[in-house]
Amino acid sequence: MSFRWSYFAVPLVVLLLVVALSAYFYHLLPAEVAVRFDNGLPDGWLSRQMTLVLALMPQLLLTLVALALAFVMTRLVSRFWSSEATRANPKAIVALMGNMIALPQLVFGFAMADIFVYNAYQIHLPPLWIFAVGFMVVGGIVIGVVFVRAIRWDWGR
Repeated sequence: MSFRWSYFAVPLVVLLLVVALSAYFYHLLPAEVAVRFDNGLPDGWLSRQMTLVLALMPQLLLTLVALALAFVMTRLVSRFWSSEATRANPKAIVALMGNMIALPQLVFGFAMADIFVYNAYQIHLPPLWIFAVGFMVVGGIVIGVVFVRAIRWDWGR
């Protein structure tokens, strides 16, 4: 099994979107950026540069984790997977594993967007917990659909 970029395409796209969002908002941010809030009011500040570093670092690290995971899993599958032993589709499994990293990336990206929007326009996005729960539900549905399809495919053989 060979490595494919599609095995971690979603985290890579999220990283590129976050970089673009950061580039757009960078010039709109004040010198001291409010990064922590208590009841919607600023409670902690960082410099504009440090805010950008702390916003982009988790995105980059998670994208690298997705890349490493996909790369290592393709090597392990190539070395140890026996198509006669199981009927599972290793390409689908590796793609799911690599692209699942996008879920925490999206949550971090939303928090970053809230910080940027507040500092640029003094408004907050909806609460982070609503966004996080929504993505967990969507992620659970996607995983559920994949498992149901796998079970149906296995029973059909």
